[in-house]
Amino acid sequence: MADSDIQYMQRCLALAQKGRYTARPNPVVGALLVKEGQVLAEGWHEKAGEDHAEIMTLRSAGAEAKGATLYVSLEPCSFTGRTGPCADAVIEAGIVRLVFGMTDPNPAVNGKGLEKIKAAGIEVEGPVLEEQALALNAGFVKSMHSGLPYVRCKLGMSLDGRTAMASGESKWITGPEAREEVQLLRARSGAIVTGIETVLQDDPSLDARVDFPIEQPLRVIVDSRLRIHSGLKMLSLPGEVIVATAVTSAELLEDKRKEIDGDNVTLLSMPNEEGKVDLRALLQFLADERECRDVLLESGAELAGAMLSGRLVDELITYIAPKFMGTDARPLLNLQGLERLEDAPQLEIFDVAMVGKDCRMRSRPVY
Repeated sequence: MADSDIQYMQRCLALAQKGRYTARPNPVVGALLVKEGQVLAEGWHEKAGEDHAEIMTLRSAGAEAKGATLYVSLEPCSFTGRTGPCADAVIEAGIVRLVFGMTDPNPAVNGKGLEKIKAAGIEVEGPVLEEQALALNAGFVKSMHSGLPYVRCKLGMSLDGRTAMASGESKWITGPEAREEVQLLRARSGAIVTGIETVLQDDPSLDARVDFPIEQPLRVIVDSRLRIHSGLKMLSLPGEVIVATAVTSAELLEDKRKEIDGDNVTLLSMPNEEGKVDLRALLQFLADERECRDVLLESGAELAGAMLSGRLVDELITYIAPKFMGTDARPLLNLQGLERLEDAPQLEIFDVAMVGKDCRMRSRPVY
Protein backbone atom coordinates (compact mmCIF):
# COMPACT_ATOMS: atom_id res chain seq x y z
CA MET A 1 0.00 0.00 0.00
CA ALA A 2 1.46 3.33 -1.10
CA ASP A 3 1.33 6.59 0.85
CA SER A 4 -0.82 7.97 -1.94
CA ASP A 5 -3.44 5.29 -1.18
CA ILE A 6 -3.79 6.70 2.33
CA GLN A 7 -4.00 10.27 1.04
CA TYR A 8 -6.68 9.40 -1.50
CA MET A 9 -8.65 7.45 1.10
CA GLN A 10 -8.52 10.45 3.42
CA ARG A 11 -10.12 12.44 0.61
CA CYS A 12 -12.79 9.73 0.24
CA LEU A 13 -13.65 10.02 3.93
CA ALA A 14 -13.88 13.79 3.64
CA LEU A 15 -16.21 13.43 0.66
CA ALA A 16 -18.35 10.92 2.56
CA GLN A 17 -18.95 13.53 5.28
CA LYS A 18 -20.87 15.63 2.76
CA GLY A 19 -23.75 13.16 3.05
CA ARG A 20 -23.90 12.93 6.84
CA TYR A 21 -27.12 14.96 7.11
CA THR A 22 -28.90 13.62 4.04
CA ALA A 23 -27.89 9.99 3.28
CA ARG A 24 -29.72 8.22 6.12
CA PRO A 25 -30.67 5.45 6.50
CA ASN A 26 -27.85 4.59 4.10
CA PRO A 27 -24.19 4.81 5.10
CA VAL A 28 -22.15 7.82 4.06
CA VAL A 29 -19.65 6.96 1.31
CA GLY A 30 -17.05 8.88 -0.67
CA ALA A 31 -15.23 7.85 -3.86
CA LEU A 32 -12.70 9.15 -6.36
CA LEU A 33 -11.01 7.99 -9.54
CA VAL A 34 -7.27 8.34 -10.09
CA LYS A 35 -5.34 7.73 -13.30
CA GLU A 36 -1.63 8.35 -13.80
CA GLY A 37 -1.48 10.38 -10.61
CA GLN A 38 -4.37 12.64 -11.57
CA VAL A 39 -7.82 12.74 -9.96
CA LEU A 40 -10.36 12.28 -12.75
CA ALA A 41 -13.55 12.56 -10.74
CA GLU A 42 -14.96 12.31 -7.24
CA GLY A 43 -18.36 11.84 -5.64
CA TRP A 44 -20.32 10.95 -2.52
CA HIS A 45 -23.64 9.36 -1.64
CA GLU A 46 -26.09 12.15 -0.96
CA LYS A 47 -29.50 10.53 -0.52
CA ALA A 48 -31.10 7.09 -0.30
CA GLY A 49 -32.50 6.07 -3.68
CA GLU A 50 -30.05 8.27 -5.57
CA ASP A 51 -26.65 7.40 -7.06
CA HIS A 52 -24.12 5.78 -4.78
CA ALA A 53 -20.70 7.42 -4.53
CA GLU A 54 -19.11 5.01 -7.02
CA ILE A 55 -21.82 5.59 -9.63
CA MET A 56 -21.62 9.37 -9.29
CA THR A 57 -17.84 9.21 -9.73
CA LEU A 58 -17.84 6.78 -12.66
CA ARG A 59 -20.55 8.73 -14.45
CA SER A 60 -18.59 11.95 -14.02
CA ALA A 61 -15.43 10.40 -15.50
CA GLY A 62 -17.19 8.68 -18.39
CA ALA A 63 -14.89 6.74 -20.76
CA GLU A 64 -11.83 8.11 -18.96
CA ALA A 65 -12.56 5.68 -16.09
CA LYS A 66 -11.13 2.78 -18.10
CA GLY A 67 -7.73 1.83 -16.72
CA ALA A 68 -8.11 3.97 -13.59
CA THR A 69 -7.97 3.18 -9.86
CA LEU A 70 -11.17 3.63 -7.89
CA TYR A 71 -10.94 4.63 -4.25
CA VAL A 72 -14.09 4.15 -2.18
CA SER A 73 -14.59 4.34 1.59
CA LEU A 74 -17.05 1.40 1.67
CA GLU A 75 -17.09 -1.86 -0.27
CA PRO A 76 -19.21 -1.54 -3.45
CA CYS A 77 -22.59 -3.21 -3.07
CA SER A 78 -23.42 -6.40 -4.97
CA PHE A 79 -27.22 -6.47 -4.94
CA THR A 80 -30.12 -4.54 -6.41
CA GLY A 81 -31.89 -2.38 -3.84
CA ARG A 82 -33.13 1.14 -4.49
CA THR A 83 -30.33 1.28 -7.08
CA GLY A 84 -28.36 -1.28 -9.10
CA PRO A 85 -25.26 -3.15 -7.86
CA CYS A 86 -22.21 -0.89 -7.81
CA ALA A 87 -19.81 -3.86 -8.18
CA ASP A 88 -21.20 -4.49 -11.68
CA ALA A 89 -20.76 -0.84 -12.63
CA VAL A 90 -17.13 -0.92 -11.44
CA ILE A 91 -16.41 -3.95 -13.61
CA GLU A 92 -18.18 -2.52 -16.65
CA ALA A 93 -16.26 0.77 -16.38
CA GLY A 94 -12.92 -0.99 -16.94
CA ILE A 95 -11.40 -0.15 -13.56
CA VAL A 96 -8.05 -1.94 -13.07
CA ARG A 97 -7.61 -1.41 -9.32
CA LEU A 98 -9.98 -0.89 -6.39
CA VAL A 99 -8.91 0.48 -3.00
CA PHE A 100 -11.56 0.31 -0.26
CA GLY A 101 -11.82 1.67 3.27
CA MET A 102 -13.97 -1.01 4.93
CA THR A 103 -16.11 -4.00 4.03
CA ASP A 104 -19.88 -3.56 4.08
CA PRO A 105 -21.41 -4.95 7.31
CA ASN A 106 -24.75 -5.46 5.56
CA PRO A 107 -25.21 -9.27 5.36
CA ALA A 108 -26.52 -8.83 1.81
CA VAL A 109 -23.06 -7.58 0.79
CA ASN A 110 -20.34 -8.34 3.39
CA GLY A 111 -17.50 -9.24 1.04
CA LYS A 112 -19.61 -10.33 -1.92
CA GLY A 113 -18.94 -7.08 -3.79
CA LEU A 114 -15.19 -7.48 -3.37
CA GLU A 115 -15.35 -11.14 -4.44
CA LYS A 116 -17.22 -10.24 -7.61
CA ILE A 117 -14.71 -7.50 -8.45
CA LYS A 118 -11.71 -9.79 -7.80
CA ALA A 119 -13.29 -12.50 -9.97
CA ALA A 120 -13.36 -10.00 -12.84
CA GLY A 121 -9.56 -9.70 -12.64
CA ILE A 122 -9.47 -6.33 -10.89
CA GLU A 123 -6.75 -5.79 -8.26
CA VAL A 124 -8.27 -5.11 -4.85
CA GLU A 125 -6.45 -3.37 -1.97
CA GLY A 126 -7.79 -2.76 1.52
CA PRO A 127 -9.04 -2.09 4.04
CA VAL A 128 -7.33 1.31 4.19
CA LEU A 129 -8.00 3.67 7.14
CA GLU A 130 -10.55 1.15 8.34
CA GLU A 131 -10.88 2.59 11.85
CA GLN A 132 -11.80 6.04 10.50
CA ALA A 133 -14.20 4.53 7.96
CA LEU A 134 -15.95 2.52 10.68
CA ALA A 135 -16.26 5.58 12.93
CA LEU A 136 -17.83 7.54 10.10
CA ASN A 137 -20.66 5.00 9.87
CA ALA A 138 -20.89 3.91 13.51
CA GLY A 139 -24.69 3.78 13.43
CA PHE A 140 -24.91 1.76 10.22
CA VAL A 141 -22.27 -0.68 11.44
CA LYS A 142 -23.88 -1.19 14.85
CA SER A 143 -27.39 -1.65 13.46
CA MET A 144 -26.14 -4.29 11.01
CA HIS A 145 -24.24 -6.19 13.71
CA SER A 146 -26.64 -5.94 16.66
CA GLY A 147 -30.02 -4.72 15.42
CA LEU A 148 -29.68 -1.62 17.62
CA PRO A 149 -28.92 1.97 16.64
CA TYR A 150 -25.85 3.90 17.80
CA VAL A 151 -27.03 6.03 20.72
CA ARG A 152 -25.45 9.39 21.48
CA CYS A 153 -26.49 10.90 24.80
CA LYS A 154 -26.30 14.69 24.79
CA LEU A 155 -25.87 16.27 28.21
CA GLY A 156 -25.56 19.90 29.24
CA MET A 157 -24.38 20.73 32.73
CA SER A 158 -22.76 23.27 35.00
CA LEU A 159 -19.25 22.76 36.33
CA ASP A 160 -20.74 21.20 39.47
CA GLY A 161 -22.68 18.64 37.42
CA ARG A 162 -26.16 20.21 37.53
CA THR A 163 -28.65 20.38 34.67
CA ALA A 164 -31.48 22.59 36.01
CA MET A 165 -32.37 24.65 39.02
CA ALA A 166 -34.59 23.05 41.67
CA SER A 167 -37.55 24.86 40.06
CA GLY A 168 -36.82 23.15 36.73
CA GLU A 169 -35.37 26.26 35.07
CA SER A 170 -32.72 25.18 32.58
CA LYS A 171 -32.62 27.75 29.75
CA TRP A 172 -29.90 28.31 29.00
CA ILE A 173 -27.08 26.50 30.78
CA THR A 174 -24.77 26.46 27.78
CA GLY A 175 -23.97 29.20 25.28
CA PRO A 176 -25.25 29.77 21.73
CA GLU A 177 -22.33 27.99 20.07
CA ALA A 178 -23.03 24.77 21.95
CA ARG A 179 -26.75 25.02 21.21
CA GLU A 180 -26.01 25.49 17.51
CA GLU A 181 -23.79 22.41 17.52
CA VAL A 182 -26.59 20.39 19.12
CA GLN A 183 -28.84 21.27 16.17
CA LEU A 184 -26.27 19.60 13.90
CA LEU A 185 -26.28 16.54 16.15
CA ARG A 186 -30.05 16.42 15.76
CA ALA A 187 -29.82 16.83 11.99
CA ARG A 188 -27.59 13.77 11.59
CA SER A 189 -29.84 11.56 13.76
CA GLY A 190 -32.67 9.32 12.62
CA ALA A 191 -34.54 9.92 15.87
CA ILE A 192 -34.42 12.13 18.95
CA VAL A 193 -35.48 10.38 22.16
CA THR A 194 -36.63 12.20 25.28
CA GLY A 195 -38.71 11.55 28.38
CA ILE A 196 -42.20 12.74 29.22
CA GLU A 197 -40.92 14.84 32.15
CA THR A 198 -38.80 16.90 29.76
CA VAL A 199 -41.75 17.24 27.38
CA LEU A 200 -44.19 18.38 30.08
CA GLN A 201 -41.63 20.74 31.64
CA ASP A 202 -40.21 22.38 28.49
CA ASP A 203 -42.76 21.66 25.70
CA PRO A 204 -39.93 21.31 23.14
CA SER A 205 -40.35 21.16 19.36
CA LEU A 206 -37.63 18.48 19.25
CA ASP A 207 -36.66 19.28 15.68
CA ALA A 208 -33.38 20.15 13.98
CA ARG A 209 -33.20 23.88 13.28
CA VAL A 210 -30.59 24.13 10.54
CA ASP A 211 -30.26 26.34 7.47
CA PHE A 212 -30.05 23.51 4.91
CA PRO A 213 -32.68 21.01 3.74
CA ILE A 214 -32.93 17.74 5.72
CA GLU A 215 -35.49 15.11 6.57
CA GLN A 216 -36.42 15.87 10.16
CA PRO A 217 -35.61 13.12 12.71
CA LEU A 218 -38.37 11.15 14.35
CA ARG A 219 -39.46 12.53 17.72
CA VAL A 220 -39.70 9.79 20.32
CA ILE A 221 -41.17 10.21 23.82
CA VAL A 222 -40.70 7.66 26.61
CA ASP A 223 -43.94 7.98 28.57
CA SER A 224 -44.54 5.00 30.88
CA ARG A 225 -47.84 6.24 32.34
CA LEU A 226 -49.12 7.83 29.12
CA ARG A 227 -49.30 11.41 30.35
CA ILE A 228 -48.92 12.99 26.92
CA HIS A 229 -51.69 15.45 26.03
CA SER A 230 -52.96 17.19 22.92
CA GLY A 231 -51.70 20.68 23.75
CA LEU A 232 -48.01 19.92 23.18
CA LYS A 233 -46.15 21.92 20.56
CA MET A 234 -44.47 19.01 18.79
CA LEU A 235 -47.81 17.32 18.04
CA SER A 236 -48.77 20.19 15.74
CA LEU A 237 -45.55 19.94 13.71
CA PRO A 238 -45.17 17.79 10.57
CA GLY A 239 -43.46 14.44 10.95
CA GLU A 240 -44.07 11.35 13.05
CA VAL A 241 -44.10 11.40 16.85
CA ILE A 242 -43.65 8.02 18.54
CA VAL A 243 -44.86 7.61 22.12
CA ALA A 244 -43.57 4.52 23.92
CA THR A 245 -45.57 3.57 26.99
CA ALA A 246 -45.89 0.80 29.56
CA VAL A 247 -49.70 1.06 29.50
CA THR A 248 -51.21 -2.16 28.14
CA SER A 249 -54.94 -1.46 28.41
CA ALA A 250 -56.45 -1.34 24.92
CA GLU A 251 -59.18 0.93 26.23
CA LEU A 252 -56.75 3.46 27.72
CA LEU A 253 -54.63 3.44 24.58
CA GLU A 254 -57.68 4.05 22.40
CA ASP A 255 -58.88 6.86 24.66
CA LYS A 256 -55.47 8.52 24.40
CA ARG A 257 -55.49 8.19 20.61
CA LYS A 258 -58.85 9.95 20.49
CA GLU A 259 -57.66 12.66 22.89
CA ILE A 260 -54.54 13.41 20.87
CA ASP A 261 -56.39 13.11 17.55
CA GLY A 262 -53.18 13.18 15.54
CA ASP A 263 -52.52 11.10 12.45
CA ASN A 264 -48.80 11.65 12.96
CA VAL A 265 -48.70 10.06 16.46
CA THR A 266 -47.83 6.38 16.95
CA LEU A 267 -48.52 4.84 20.38
CA LEU A 268 -46.38 1.81 21.25
CA SER A 269 -47.11 -0.37 24.26
CA MET A 270 -43.85 -2.03 25.26
CA PRO A 271 -43.67 -2.61 29.04
CA ASN A 272 -40.83 -4.35 30.83
CA GLU A 273 -41.13 -6.47 33.95
CA GLU A 274 -40.86 -3.39 36.18
CA GLY A 275 -43.84 -1.67 34.59
CA LYS A 276 -41.70 0.84 32.70
CA VAL A 277 -40.92 1.15 29.00
CA ASP A 278 -38.63 -1.55 27.65
CA LEU A 279 -35.89 0.72 26.32
CA ARG A 280 -34.04 -1.99 24.42
CA ALA A 281 -37.26 -3.00 22.66
CA LEU A 282 -37.85 0.64 21.75
CA LEU A 283 -34.39 0.95 20.21
CA GLN A 284 -34.89 -2.31 18.31
CA PHE A 285 -38.16 -0.94 16.94
CA LEU A 286 -36.46 2.25 15.80
CA ALA A 287 -33.71 0.28 14.05
CA ASP A 288 -35.92 -2.41 12.47
CA GLU A 289 -39.16 -0.61 11.72
CA ARG A 290 -37.94 2.95 11.11
CA GLU A 291 -34.38 2.30 9.88
CA CYS A 292 -32.88 4.63 12.48
CA ARG A 293 -29.13 4.04 12.52
CA ASP A 294 -28.23 6.94 14.82
CA VAL A 295 -30.30 8.04 17.81
CA LEU A 296 -29.79 11.18 19.88
CA LEU A 297 -30.88 10.95 23.51
CA GLU A 298 -31.84 14.34 24.97
CA SER A 299 -33.53 13.77 28.27
CA GLY A 300 -33.59 14.35 31.99
CA ALA A 301 -31.61 12.54 34.67
CA GLU A 302 -33.94 9.54 35.03
CA LEU A 303 -34.13 8.41 31.40
CA ALA A 304 -30.46 9.17 30.72
CA GLY A 305 -29.51 7.18 33.81
CA ALA A 306 -31.74 4.26 32.82
CA MET A 307 -30.26 4.15 29.31
CA LEU A 308 -26.72 4.21 30.68
CA SER A 309 -27.50 1.59 33.34
CA GLY A 310 -29.06 -0.58 30.64
CA ARG A 311 -25.85 -0.41 28.59
CA LEU A 312 -27.72 1.21 25.73
CA VAL A 313 -25.61 4.37 25.36
CA ASP A 314 -22.65 4.22 22.97
CA GLU A 315 -21.36 7.76 23.36
CA LEU A 316 -21.85 10.69 25.72
CA ILE A 317 -21.49 14.25 24.45
CA THR A 318 -21.32 16.51 27.49
CA TYR A 319 -21.30 20.29 27.29
CA ILE A 320 -19.90 21.82 30.47
CA ALA A 321 -20.77 25.46 31.18
CA PRO A 322 -18.36 27.58 33.29
CA LYS A 323 -20.82 28.20 36.11
CA PHE A 324 -22.02 26.70 39.38
CA MET A 325 -25.71 26.01 40.05
CA GLY A 326 -25.60 24.86 43.66
CA THR A 327 -26.49 21.87 45.81
CA ASP A 328 -30.26 22.13 45.34
CA ALA A 329 -30.07 22.08 41.53
CA ARG A 330 -30.96 18.90 39.63
CA PRO A 331 -28.27 16.27 38.94
CA LEU A 332 -26.96 15.10 35.59
CA LEU A 333 -27.93 11.43 35.87
CA ASN A 334 -30.09 9.34 38.14
CA LEU A 335 -28.03 6.18 38.72
CA GLN A 336 -29.47 3.76 41.26
CA GLY A 337 -27.68 1.21 43.41
CA LEU A 338 -24.16 2.66 43.43
CA GLU A 339 -22.77 2.00 46.89
CA ARG A 340 -19.07 1.45 46.17
CA LEU A 341 -16.65 3.38 43.97
CA GLU A 342 -15.89 0.22 42.03
CA ASP A 343 -19.57 0.07 40.99
CA ALA A 344 -19.36 3.47 39.30
CA PRO A 345 -19.71 3.35 35.48
CA GLN A 346 -16.36 3.94 33.80
CA LEU A 347 -15.88 6.23 30.79
CA GLU A 348 -13.21 6.53 28.15
CA ILE A 349 -12.76 10.18 27.20
CA PHE A 350 -11.64 10.48 23.59
CA ASP A 351 -12.19 14.11 22.66
CA VAL A 352 -12.22 17.42 24.53
CA ALA A 353 -12.73 20.81 22.84
CA MET A 354 -13.96 24.32 23.54
CA VAL A 355 -17.26 25.32 21.92
CA GLY A 356 -17.65 29.03 22.55
CA LYS A 357 -17.22 29.47 26.31
CA ASP A 358 -18.28 25.89 27.05
CA CYS A 359 -16.20 22.73 27.15
CA ARG A 360 -17.40 19.76 25.09
CA MET A 361 -16.29 16.33 26.25
CA ARG A 362 -16.96 13.18 24.25
CA SER A 363 -16.67 9.83 25.98
CA ARG A 364 -17.63 6.18 25.66
CA PRO A 365 -18.98 4.01 28.46
CA VAL A 366 -16.70 1.08 29.24
CA TYR A 367 -19.13 -1.83 29.55
